[in-house]
Amino acid sequence: MEKAGRSEVYVIKTSDRREGVKELLNRSELKGLSGKRIAIKANYNSADPFPASTHIDTLSAIIGELKGRGNSVVMAERSGMGETREVLEDMGVMELSEKQGFDVVVLDELEGSGWIQEAPESSHWKRGFLFPKLFRDADAVVQTCCLKTHRFGGHFTMSLKNSVGMAAARDPEDNYNYMYELHSSRFQRQMIAEINAAYEPAFVVMDGIQGFSKGGPESGTLVEPGVMISGKDRAAVDAVGVSILRLYGTTKEVGKGGVFEQEQLARAAELGLGASSADEVEVISVNPEADEICSRIEQKLIL
Repeated sequence: MEKAGRSEVYVIKTSDRREGVKELLNRSELKGLSGKRIAIKANYNSADPFPASTHIDTLSAIIGELKGRGNSVVMAERSGMGETREVLEDMGVMELSEKQGFDVVVLDELEGSGWIQEAPESSHWKRGFLFPKLFRDADAVVQTCCLKTHRFGGHFTMSLKNSVGMAAARDPEDNYNYMYELHSSRFQRQMIAEINAAYEPAFVVMDGIQGFSKGGPESGTLVEPGVMISGKDRAAVDAVGVSILRLYGTTKEVGKGGVFEQEQLARAAELGLGASSADEVEVISVNPEADEICSRIEQKLIL
């Protein structure tokens, strides 16, 4: 991704998700997102409550803002811990889709024609991975993620890791198990970043009102930063998220070395997906209440 200047990451201190989303998106470049077909990826890996999964108010607020600009919206999801359709039912997504008028696609149910084979340059995937055609066909992709660590090898699960839920778990043609390959590989964190080479989001919203500083993805040590974060640059957004976790004391894996030395972020930089160092990130407070935590984030980014 070509970047002119620094990647802007907006931070708002709030407990009001609807107002938080509105203020964050007012600062995003959404002028071109009118009358478009928007595909959204949320975080419904399991039926566990926020911050394990996207808060329904956050999803509702984002979709409301998009539809308010005359866009049509489709949300696509694949769960890793539970049957996707059941997870979405349990978490209120199906009910919300009827109320707000957006489509929901269960990625596990797509046939072979619904997938595109992807093989990024110098990929660690043995045979590439399958990426949903619907995200490629959309005019824009929006992502919303949570703030948490990941005890199954990802180390942290934010916007880059959330993209794993876009890729197929198995090949519908020959039943090849892509997720077994991912989770059994010593290159897991690099492979996570490589999935992100398949698309570029219009923007990302991270709900950091609460998060898991240890454990994850479905449960963990609860912290309450009280912030929501947005940006176009996934690497920059995740770097801010890692910095916040470090403020609260996190796992040894997430806490060691420089923020941009984290393997997900380092591989994302190699692929040109976003910022590669702290001096390429501008942390912007949306309200005065966010000034203090933004200052502390900036300090952690450069350590």
